Amino acid sequence: MRSIAGGVLVQDADNKVFSSEGGSASGGNGEVTTVTKRAPTEKELADMLFAFTVCKHVKSNAIVYAKDGATVGIGAGQMSRVISAKIAAMKAEEANLSLKGSVMASDAFFPFRDSVDAAHEAGASAIIQPGGSLKDKESIAAANEHSMAMVTTHIRHFRH
Repeated sequence: MRSIAGGVLVQDADNKVFSSEGGSASGGNGEVTTVTKRAPTEKELADMLFAFTVCKHVKSNAIVYAKDGATVGIGAGQMSRVISAKIAAMKAEEANLSLKGSVMASDAFFPFRDSVDAAHEAGASAIIQPGGSLKDKESIAAANEHSMAMVTTHIRHFRH
């Protein structure tokens, strides 16, 4: 609960935790669904679930790149999701961390395909995101064009 000018913002606790076992969320609100032609590898899926868990602890418009069970870039708090993706890539570069073969997690759906294109340009091979945008088909098509795997969770992590 946070007070704001003229009111309060109330948000439920985000206690959902994903497991690679069966791809379902504890808390029961959704499952991981592959939406692209290419399904993620076991390694990619493990990194995606890790990155998606990290996303729930990052301020809104969070983008997390992960590789080998570790975060390699985080971007957050921007008005544009693609700018968060670019900041996450810049932070990885500043730390001399390669994003080649990494995965991207987003706390909310992609309103445009530009974030998918940014992930591909950065070197990511797979994406996890909630899905639910009116333009999901465009983001999925972009992932397919880049031979990336994409899964949706049907659960949004959007921390204010």
